[in-house]
Amino acid sequence: MPYEVLDHTADVKFRVRGRTLAEAFEEAARAVCETMAPNCTPEGVVRRVEVEAADTESLLADFLSELLYLSDAESIAFCSFEVEILGNRLTALCRGEEFRREKHGGGAEIKGISYSGLSIYREGESYILEIIADV
Repeated sequence: MPYEVLDHTADVKFRVRGRTLAEAFEEAARAVCETMAPNCTPEGVVRRVEVEAADTESLLADFLSELLYLSDAESIAFCSFEVEILGNRLTALCRGEEFRREKHGGGAEIKGISYSGLSIYREGESYILEIIADV
C-alpha cells in the first residue's frame, strides 16, 4: 500500500511511500484527496499546478495546500496526479471531476497541512513522507 492512515489524536496523519520523490508526492496528493472525496474518477477536469519553495518539506506542504485550495474554490475532486520535481520546483498535472456530494460525500474536510510533524526521509530504496492534515 503506497499510503496508510496513522493514529493521531485530533487530526489525520499519513505515511506515504514512493520509489521516487515525485511518486511519493503523487501518493501524498492521492491520500489527501481520497480522504476528502472518496470514489473519484479522473474525468473531465485537469489542472496544472506549479509550486516553488525553499526546501522539499515546504514544497510538499505548498503542493498539498494548493490542491486543498483548488478543491475548495473550484469544487473539484482530484484523484490522479503526475508530478515532476526539479530541485525545489514542482509541476503537476492533476485530474479529477466536479465534486458531487451524492458521489463524493462521506469524506473528511481537510482544512490545511501542518508543518508540525511533516517529514521526508529515505528508507532503503523508498522515500517516506509523513504528513499531518488539520481536520
